Amino acid sequence: MVRSLWTAATGMIAQQTNIDNIANNLANVNTTGYKTEVNEFKSLLYQNLQQKTTTADGRPKPTGAQVGLGVRNASITALYGKQGPLLASEKDTNFAIDGKGFFPVQGSDGNTYYTRNGNFDWALGTNNSNVLTTSDGLPVLDTQGRAISLGSNYVVSRITVTSDGSICYPDERNVPQPLGIQIGLVQFNNPSGLERMDDSLYAESAASGRPINESNSTNVEKSRVLQKYLEGSNVQVVDEMVNMIVAQRAYEMNSKAITASDEMLQQANNLRR
Repeated sequence: MVRSLWTAATGMIAQQTNIDNIANNLANVNTTGYKTEVNEFKSLLYQNLQQKTTTADGRPKPTGAQVGLGVRNASITALYGKQGPLLASEKDTNFAIDGKGFFPVQGSDGNTYYTRNGNFDWALGTNNSNVLTTSDGLPVLDTQGRAISLGSNYVVSRITVTSDGSICYPDERNVPQPLGIQIGLVQFNNPSGLERMDDSLYAESAASGRPINESNSTNVEKSRVLQKYLEGSNVQVVDEMVNMIVAQRAYEMNSKAITASDEMLQQANNLRR
């Protein structure tokens, strides 16, 4: 019975983490480029109560007796394979990714991070240059890993971007011409292995593998950049509410198991009276 107390306690702890994860999904239902995260569980150690043995007449028993010692959280995995809805925007510097790619950006610490949030802006850089940045002021990188910067002679409201990320500017006949700068797009062999940071950023990890530059790789399906669009969150509110009900009921059942174990211990203690 003491074993059941600790086993049920592990279930309550695991379901509490599950509820925390569901709450985070619901909190980010309107976060641009957010991917739904799923909590996964695994069982703890098993204790052998009886090894494989024989019956009273000598016949071998096919199985022994093992009892589980509870559950724990195995991982929290983001569902990158599901594209979020494409939301139209009037802003020229809003970009959505149709595909598996990520935008590379330069963090404040100088390291490269990755995001699906294409809510960008043109910021004033050195020598009055125009630098493409995130909403937090982090420079967006091109296919060469350099910050995207244009001279002060460019009117940023006239800049357009093609589906492959090429930045164009109109000539004398008002025909957009590529400037030889392309917004970077990278993919990962295992995007679920990316380390999740704040501000919708992801960091490369050993589990995710090295970033694959779409511009010079022929082994990946190219993503498309859509100007004046943003990728919405792929969180399904109805699914999250159902998952919350299931997690709440599982938490409640584990708490009842603790109550039942406590009552059985109380009955055992009363036997000596």
